[in-house]
Amino acid sequence: MSRRKTTASTGDGKKDYQVGYGKPPTHSQYRPGQSGYPAGRRKGVRNLKTDVKRTLAMPVKVKEGGRTRTRSTQEAALMVLRERALKGNTRALDRFLELALRFNNDEAGQAQQLLADDQAILAAYVAQLAAAAMTSATGGLADDPASKPGAGSGTKARK
Repeated sequence: MSRRKTTASTGDGKKDYQVGYGKPPTHSQYRPGQSGYPAGRRKGVRNLKTDVKRTLAMPVKVKEGGRTRTRSTQEAALMVLRERALKGNTRALDRFLELALRFNNDEAGQAQQLLADDQAILAAYVAQLAAAAMTSATGGLADDPASKPGAGSGTKARK
C-alpha cells in the first residue's frame, strides 16, 4: 500500500511542488534563517567566560608614583589587592597569598622526593665520579680496580 503524493501550492496558484516523505508543505516549512529550535542561544551572544576574559583585558588608567599609566583591569585589581594586603587587611592578605601559592609555583623549581633505591644509585654514581676525578688529578696512581690492566671488563674469573 503506497501513499498518494499530493501537490502543494506556493500561494500564487501554482501546484508544482510534490508533498511527501522529507518534503513538508511549504506553509509549514521553516523560513530561511529561522531555526528549528528557537529556544537556543541567539547569534552574537557571548557566554560568561568570554565576557570575563574581555572585561579583565580592558585597559584602565592607574596612578603610580604621580604618573598615570594604562594597565589591564586584571593587573589593576591585583595591585589594589596587594596594597590592601600591605596595609594590614587580613582577608586581602589571605586571598593574595592563596593566589601566590596557586599561580607562583614553578614545576621545575620543586624537588621531588626520590625513592631509597634511586638515592642509592645516585650516591654510587657520585662516588664513582669522585673516584674518577681523584684518579685523573693524581695521574692514575690511585688504587682503582678499574685502572688496573684486565680489570673492569665486567666479567669475573671462573673457577
